[in-house]
Amino acid sequence: MNGTPARDDLVWYVAYASNLSAGRLRCYLQGGRPPGARRTYEGGRDPSPPTRDVALALPGRLVFAGRSRVWGGAMAFYDASAEGKILARGYLITFGQLSDLVSQEARQPVGHDLAPIQHAGRSWPTPSSVYEALVHLGHRDSQPMFCLTSQRPLEPAPPSAAYLRVILVGLREAFGWTTPESADYLLEARGVSPRWSRARISALTP
Repeated sequence: MNGTPARDDLVWYVAYASNLSAGRLRCYLQGGRPPGARRTYEGGRDPSPPTRDVALALPGRLVFAGRSRVWGGAMAFYDASAEGKILARGYLITFGQLSDLVSQEARQPVGHDLAPIQHAGRSWPTPSSVYEALVHLGHRDSQPMFCLTSQRPLEPAPPSAAYLRVILVGLREAFGWTTPESADYLLEARGVSPRWSRARISALTP
């Protein structure tokens, strides 16, 4: 990046959990309540859909930790320092849309643009007490890629059925996977077993 993106500049928002589902992401842009969630979102200043979306495989690992007020159970985080592979979906949206997404994630009013640092692999704080780090992952097609995660120590914990179900929807949309295939991937994430098995996850077929 050469300086902070302007509000209308295109950036990649890299989702790796519930926002793998395009319908769930839409609630951040246009407002609404995702199926199975406990929260209704106000939406952003610009409700336009993403210009593009792409399936991604990135180095690192998925980990579930903490407790979600939206889904119950643990939340997903991206541990870029761990060995392995994490599956994600990149959405090409404006920097203003990304800013409003982060505000809603932090339960803050929309309307304040982020002011990120400029170096790939670096992170900077967000207003969120949970996903407190916005990380610049590099570039794709000349546009910068960003993801939300936490860089604090995480204690693995099991996710809820509602949360896993929406992630399964996203994996099917982005990668065309069957539920058993997605179950095998999710079982590699810290926090999923022993609470969840391949059979139990497969029974959550959305």
